[in-house]
Amino acid sequence: MIATSSVIALAAGLFTALSAAPAAAAPVCAGAGQAPRLVGSVPGAALEGLTVDAGGRLYTTDLISGRVFRLSAPGARPVPIARVPESGAGALAWARDGALLVGYGADPRVVVGDSLRHAGIARLNVANLALRPWVRGFSAANGMDTAASGIVYATNDFGNLIGRAYPNGAVQADWGSLPSANGAVLGKGDRWLYVSRTFVNPGVSRISTANPRVVQSLLDLGGNITAGPDGLTLDSKERPVVPFNGSGQIVRITSPGRYCVLASGIPTSSVLSYGRGDRGFAAGHLYRAGFDGRIYEIPGGFDRGATAAVPS
Repeated sequence: MIATSSVIALAAGLFTALSAAPAAAAPVCAGAGQAPRLVGSVPGAALEGLTVDAGGRLYTTDLISGRVFRLSAPGARPVPIARVPESGAGALAWARDGALLVGYGADPRVVVGDSLRHAGIARLNVANLALRPWVRGFSAANGMDTAASGIVYATNDFGNLIGRAYPNGAVQADWGSLPSANGAVLGKGDRWLYVSRTFVNPGVSRISTANPRVVQSLLDLGGNITAGPDGLTLDSKERPVVPFNGSGQIVRITSPGRYCVLASGIPTSSVLSYGRGDRGFAAGHLYRAGFDGRIYEIPGGFDRGATAAVPS
């Protein structure tokens, strides 16, 4: 636990320590700017993964304990439902068959970049809560999403490699390369994989799934590591919605090189997801989890057509 906490201090505390530097001015998004609303808390946790099932139940992971938590509705008590095989529970994504994929291995070993391939993905049956390892061989799984084909993408913000896992269990750890790629969400038709760039050349990019050498930068922050873009999502118009870990802003990219602010004042934000379904953590509502163990709704991010990422 102490060692894992040191990695969190490196990833999150660095942003906090540097956040006194003023962030570049950006407009507030139309209809946004409301205060975030606290909807859940896991005391002592450093939350890394976030998603919602079809019934509106929210799932999140704790880097420190390796546990997966479920909240049945906003304001509900978090219930631990599983623990990953090794320390450092990371990203969450849905498999085609409805299993919840849980990345693990986001522990002190990630600081050596891609030289170790210790990280893996487990499958969690959310009905009976049975968890079993599925694949391993990644350098990390800090961001993750699943294509309609069943291919799972995984990123490592402390390294360069972006990996893929295939439905048959084969792992291609070096499918793509982008320094400090963090978060992972596929766009419509699975043609593009969107990622944040956290520590190196901070910003947001999208990568062609047909040819990972084709990389388009959607936002460059001019080397401002105090921003710390982290686990992003997409709205219904396929616009990236991104937490700035250090500055405490939640932003939406409106066009290449431009963004507006949906909310502010919540540093150490690690990941965003829209809800699903018509109850609980419902579709259209935007949620944030962070290294502070708290889950907020971002009212300014409401988008009736947006949902949590699922294979489609």
